[in-house]
Amino acid sequence: MSNDQSVKNSTNKTHEDSTDAEDRSAIQKPYFLSSDDIEDKLKSDVKNGLSSSEAEDRLRHYGSNTLSATSRRSNFRIFIDQFKSLIIILLVIASGLAFLVNETIEGLSILAVIVINVIIGFFTELRAKQAITALQKQSVPTAHVIREGSEHSIEAADVVPGDLVILTAGERVPADGRIVKSVQLQIQESALTGESLPVTKTDDVLSSDDDDVPLGDRTNMAYMGTVITDGRGQMLITATGMSTEVGKIGTMIDDAVTQDSPLEQRLEQLGRALVVIVAGLCVIIVTAGVIRGEEPLSMLEVGIALAIAALPQGLPAVATMTLAIGVQRMAKSNALVRRLPAVETLGSTTVICTDKTGTLTKNEMTVTNIELYDDSVRVTGSGYELEGAFYLDDHSIDPDENANLMLALQIVSLCNDAELDQSEQDISIIGDPTEGAMIVVAEKAGLAHAELEKAYDRVDELPFDSESKRMVTVHRTPENQLVAYMKGSTSAVLDCSTQVMSKGESRPLNDEDRDRILQLNHEMAQDALRVLAIAHRELPDDYTPDDLTAEFVYVGLIGMIDPLREEVKPAIEKCHEAGIRTIMITGDQPVTAAEIAEQLGLDQDHTGKRYQTVHANDLEKLDDEGWQQVVADAAVFARVSPEHKLRIVESLQAQKEIVAMTGDGVNDAPALRKADIGVAMGIKGTEVAKETADMIITDDNFATIERAVEQGRMIYSNILRFIHYLFSCNFSEIVTVFAAIMVGWPLPLAALQILWLNIITDVFPAMALALEPSAPDVMKQKPRDPQERLLNRPFALLIVWQGLLLAGVTLTAFAIGLSWYGTEGEGLRHAVTISFMTLALAQVFHAFNSRSQYETIFNNRLFANPWLWGAVALCLTLQFAAVYVPLLQTVLRTVPLELSDWGLVLAGALTPVLIVELVKLGQRTIADNRQ
Repeated sequence: MSNDQSVKNSTNKTHEDSTDAEDRSAIQKPYFLSSDDIEDKLKSDVKNGLSSSEAEDRLRHYGSNTLSATSRRSNFRIFIDQFKSLIIILLVIASGLAFLVNETIEGLSILAVIVINVIIGFFTELRAKQAITALQKQSVPTAHVIREGSEHSIEAADVVPGDLVILTAGERVPADGRIVKSVQLQIQESALTGESLPVTKTDDVLSSDDDDVPLGDRTNMAYMGTVITDGRGQMLITATGMSTEVGKIGTMIDDAVTQDSPLEQRLEQLGRALVVIVAGLCVIIVTAGVIRGEEPLSMLEVGIALAIAALPQGLPAVATMTLAIGVQRMAKSNALVRRLPAVETLGSTTVICTDKTGTLTKNEMTVTNIELYDDSVRVTGSGYELEGAFYLDDHSIDPDENANLMLALQIVSLCNDAELDQSEQDISIIGDPTEGAMIVVAEKAGLAHAELEKAYDRVDELPFDSESKRMVTVHRTPENQLVAYMKGSTSAVLDCSTQVMSKGESRPLNDEDRDRILQLNHEMAQDALRVLAIAHRELPDDYTPDDLTAEFVYVGLIGMIDPLREEVKPAIEKCHEAGIRTIMITGDQPVTAAEIAEQLGLDQDHTGKRYQTVHANDLEKLDDEGWQQVVADAAVFARVSPEHKLRIVESLQAQKEIVAMTGDGVNDAPALRKADIGVAMGIKGTEVAKETADMIITDDNFATIERAVEQGRMIYSNILRFIHYLFSCNFSEIVTVFAAIMVGWPLPLAALQILWLNIITDVFPAMALALEPSAPDVMKQKPRDPQERLLNRPFALLIVWQGLLLAGVTLTAFAIGLSWYGTEGEGLRHAVTISFMTLALAQVFHAFNSRSQYETIFNNRLFANPWLWGAVALCLTLQFAAVYVPLLQTVLRTVPLELSDWGLVLAGALTPVLIVELVKLGQRTIADNRQ
């Protein structure tokens, strides 16, 4: 059925809640159609609008003009899904085993870990619904429409395709529509397009050599949720609800699948491996003990205790704590994390896709060049600060001594509709940022905008419009002379100029002058400057409208730029050094974007490979292979749509990259969610972007992302540290019991002693290792292989041989204890106490070995982590209590040790430290010799 027919037959249809976006979109690509064609296809009227009855019929067919979530997943289902995690399942098993052997405290502590992890996962899953809710806030509560020739104020939800809507400055656009009338109409579309400046709208038909026009270039369209900043107009609604551009983005948000973080994936892999290993070892140990003649119930108790010790119930707890600490540290550095695993994901990042405006730049237009016909003046200062100097030929000048310069500054200050707002804390601009920059540069020369406006009363004006591309204001000077000031595009101003200001006086403007000025304009544009030309003329008191567009005197060009943040280039260089590629995705034109990329060093990598700048038009017809090639070779994507941003992220992920995506607008939300980590802007970010993202940077600064990456890398290193420690200690406990059973010895550890070790020597040193400070070279290392397992072969071998070492010294001390005190009764209890203390202290001291896999502890970082020293002191205190406090002696079946016993225990406990550190020194010496 055609669109026309669907409208005609709307009275025979009823609206269902499941109405899809296509049924609610009345016209495809309306920007290619004339106003008459739009009027005809929509069966509407550009003067009188729809009839009330027709509007009611269309509302029943197209449905309410609202945004709704497409997800059908209930909160209860989200909660239940949290228990699908293998680690959570292992924790439930461990808790049950603890209760089975009457270890209530152990069981309750494991349950607490389960609750914490489930709660975190549950609230993380709710973010998708919150993102849709935030999208709904972009809709408009009321709309002003013309129906049956009269203006009505209706609920925005009741707007339908074909409605004639009135657009007024200060209001939000209620739905998508084709503009049919425009008077100085400007709309801020940054939330959709990423373009920081308001867009001047027209009712002209667009034409293109391509099949489509990028959203940011559709100057005859207005879109739901965007803000009207100036002028007025009318539009015919072409799409409502979920078929609007904002609605389509909502669908993409809901469809985009959030991937598990690298840490979550690795923990799941680790959990699967542990299930097999733990089950096998425990069965072997229990079976061997029973075959050897041990009591079956006693061996079952030992087997259960070893299973609890081996299962990583401490791993999620310490991992969660490590990430939480990282969150706190990052918050102090202007980065707020909404999802804990995102902290670690940042450390895995291989590509950062970043917006330009406000992230790489200050989002404050600044005049840097004033090109008079005879003089090239450079202006210092940044943003809206009123301090700055003027330079001519690298020499500082007093603007008052250059009449042409003062004239130029007076023109830009008065031919201007912006206002300067100077509060005690800050200076801001009310109005267009470009006009604000001109007021600021005049203020730097001492020309106060407010005083100029009083002295030069504005008596007439020709507002800027997209057709003329210029603005003219008429003022009466203090000498009672009428003057006209003009600013606009260079070609538009030159078309109105017949003379040029040169050497302090005006002379005829010839073709050579025009060519020179146009060439200068082109060169300034290539330097990423936004360029406006200015001119003036004196007027007679009886001037006519034609006098405002003819016989002007050209004065010069004004070049301005949104300045780069000073800290961004070093941050990007640091990322490059760390093996992280940076890609700029912007709504700017390619020439501007390419120049900024070159200034920041984004246009090439550390090997000298040159990257290209890609326009959105070049992406439209790419297949999967083409996308793969483009993302591999591009540093800048210009004028891109939301679909393009999402496809860029997906293509990078297909190449096994870990992608961090920054964004601030509604248009960024699908890509933010799809990325491995979405980073929203805290200052200029929309609620949709903030709700969708994993992290929010409160200062909108790229350097903050770089610091967050460093924190992420540090956190991952700390996770490896406590995994190294926990697994080697747990492995040593299993080997100690298994070896003793295999050689026919009595059990060197009681079940409750194993559980004690699991609580005391596992938790406190592991927590301290989670607080290890960042290593100096953490940002000089390449990103980890995203596919690398937590326990890769070298790391697993390291844990195994060090666990065997801990078990070896424990068994040696136990053997000596048996020879000293015997194998039965109180003598066996004495020998078991020696082995228990030896293993406990060996594990505590092993925490120092676990600080680094390669660096020895005998360096200037020995005391860099005071938390570790505190944890060691606490563990030693508790271990002494275990053999000297009567209650603990009874529970743990220990006896007080003699001085000779302590000598044996300390010798055994310190031996692994010496051996491991000597191995590190040997490896370091070999590596240095190879270099």
